[in-house]
Amino acid sequence: MSRLFRDVDRAMQASPGCVACVGAFDGLHLGHQALVRRAVDDALAREVRAVAITFDPLPREFFSRGAVSPRLMSTRTRIERLFALGIDDVLLLRFDARLSGMEAADFVSRVLVDALRVESLWVGPDFRFGRARAGDIDLLRNAGARHGFQADAIDPVAASGERISSTRIRDALAAGDFQLAARLLGRPYRIEGRVVRGRQLGRTLRYPTANLRLPAGTPPLTGIFATRVHGLSPTPLDAVSSLGTRPTVGGIEPLLETHIFDFDADIYARRIGIEFVEKLRDEVKFDGLPALVAQMDRDADQARQVLAPLNSRRTA
Repeated sequence: MSRLFRDVDRAMQASPGCVACVGAFDGLHLGHQALVRRAVDDALAREVRAVAITFDPLPREFFSRGAVSPRLMSTRTRIERLFALGIDDVLLLRFDARLSGMEAADFVSRVLVDALRVESLWVGPDFRFGRARAGDIDLLRNAGARHGFQADAIDPVAASGERISSTRIRDALAAGDFQLAARLLGRPYRIEGRVVRGRQLGRTLRYPTANLRLPAGTPPLTGIFATRVHGLSPTPLDAVSSLGTRPTVGGIEPLLETHIFDFDADIYARRIGIEFVEKLRDEVKFDGLPALVAQMDRDADQARQVLAPLNSRRTA
């Protein structure tokens, strides 16, 4: 049974010993997956539970003094994918002034030793933690020798000669390079969420949309895209999506709007995933709704052409 803990005290009551890994895990790219799988394999060998320690908000969001770099996935999706990788328990710690100011040695004793009773700890390359980021793998190994646990760091994971990182993936998405993003993630990039009610303007324009709220911060990409929708049928459904503020109709907050081709069903509150296949154009402000609809027609035609080869390969 998978378990989610949001504070150290509850984890302390439930943990008889474990193997743990620590990280922000934004995007759960191939580097993160290597770290998680190392911890899961170690836990299986020791016959104890595998625990992932992660944070919300993300540390970089807490420390940001200006614009926050986009999240690659929501907290819910991050937790679900950690469980899918074999993690038994997720300890989701609130990253606030108290946690950021905790001395590294106190984090070890309070969280790793007293609460989780770790037998083994795995971290990523160049992992730092604690007040002023004073804790590192050497501190963990020394603490492990005193407290009776093992600490190790995995080697960097590279693709195309460069280390995989969430920053590199965000840059690829912003550039519309979905093939590179998929290679770094180990899967096509998706935004997942529950369908919410919008202004229903799209229906009046012949383009009803499934609308998703976005994770915290600005989105990692904006524009108009050929997409595929997961979660509504056994195979992905072709679609065209707009991700942005909708300037033509006076929008303010970023929203992901997806028009699913040849589809008519009530899917409000359904959880779906939008897979990004190709960027068609940037978001622009049009001089009125007729011009917007004419461009939407062209976008839909172009998206169908982009997606047609994928359908041909699937049915071949």
